[in-house]
Amino acid sequence: MRSVTVRIRALLALAALLLAPHLAPLMVTAAAAEPIRLVAFGDSLTAGYGLGPKDAFPVKLEAALRARGHDVTVANAGVSGDTVAAGLARVDWTFSEPYDGVIVELGANDALRGLDPARTRADFDRLVGQIAEKDIPILIAGMLAPPNLGEDYGRAFNGIFPDIAAKYDALLYPFFLDGVVADRRLNQPDGIHPTAEGIDIIVARILPSVEALLERIRAEG
Repeated sequence: MRSVTVRIRALLALAALLLAPHLAPLMVTAAAAEPIRLVAFGDSLTAGYGLGPKDAFPVKLEAALRARGHDVTVANAGVSGDTVAAGLARVDWTFSEPYDGVIVELGANDALRGLDPARTRADFDRLVGQIAEKDIPILIAGMLAPPNLGEDYGRAFNGIFPDIAAKYDALLYPFFLDGVVADRRLNQPDGIHPTAEGIDIIVARILPSVEALLERIRAEG
């Protein structure tokens, strides 16, 4: 009986050895089949304030990327009302999940509240720095200060996003609301949050930058 058992084990070992070259490519293919996991980390503009679940930015972005042949999921980590400081407070919690890349969209509430740009800059620096330490490729979706806050405020605030992107070698999309801001047809009655049609324009305009993020993820993977 023992000799039979030994023979069976030997045959199994031989089969495993012979099949190994054929199984390895299958394992690589299976690993490559895993979708790229992005997370949109932001405020109400990301969360989808005032919109149906299917109209939020992360949902429409994922659909647009898939329509272009990218196997991607986009998680919604938007929290309405978040300032940069509030986003900073939840970095570790958010990134306890494994993500391959992140789109950072924060700063609108800092500008709307007229917060000190120096404080926003310091918080944004720390926030992006903490994400960068996790070796996750980053796309920063920048924000611009409302013109009524004055030139000095605008100059101090608007420079935050390109400066921090350059510091951490992050990709930059200069203005998240490009093509939508101040257009009544594309914003909800509050004049701040985009409609579903406004989100469509945002997605279309940011799409090349997100595809550049995917290229970086693949290159670093």
